[in-house]
Amino acid sequence: MDQMARPTSAASLDLTELSRDRLRAASDGWHVVLSLGGGTHRLWLPTEPVKRITYSVKLPLDEHFEARARAAQRLWRALNDKSLGPTLDGLTPPQRARLALALRALDGHLEGASYRTIAEVMFGPARVPGRTWKTHDLRSRTIRLVQLGLRMMRGGYRDLLRPRRRGK
Repeated sequence: MDQMARPTSAASLDLTELSRDRLRAASDGWHVVLSLGGGTHRLWLPTEPVKRITYSVKLPLDEHFEARARAAQRLWRALNDKSLGPTLDGLTPPQRARLALALRALDGHLEGASYRTIAEVMFGPARVPGRTWKTHDLRSRTIRLVQLGLRMMRGGYRDLLRPRRRGK
């Protein structure tokens, strides 16, 4: 292979100043959690981070290459103060919020809470009506969220882990 040209400028990234909850040693190397550009980026380093070093990304040419390449590009964009672009999972913010609500509803359901109690915790007691609860839209929404949570618990979460194919 030809020699690769060295970058003329690299984004600055000092991993040695991170707190213990953002940087930790493990038996397989160092795990880093960065909050950059409005996104969370998780990195793995084979050795302890040091100051004044240029990092590179190593991407195996396996079945997960496309997802890894998109993740690396999002990190590069965050380091260079650019828009991150679409999320890797293809979920919109409302879809992501609905999944979070479904998991919270599932937690309440598994603890034995009533739909009314779950709705009060998630949406606030002021939004949950007194006498008209049986026909209120928040009751129906809460039931649907619990059902979604149960489907995810029973294996539907795997659909979230499969990359969405676009344009293929």
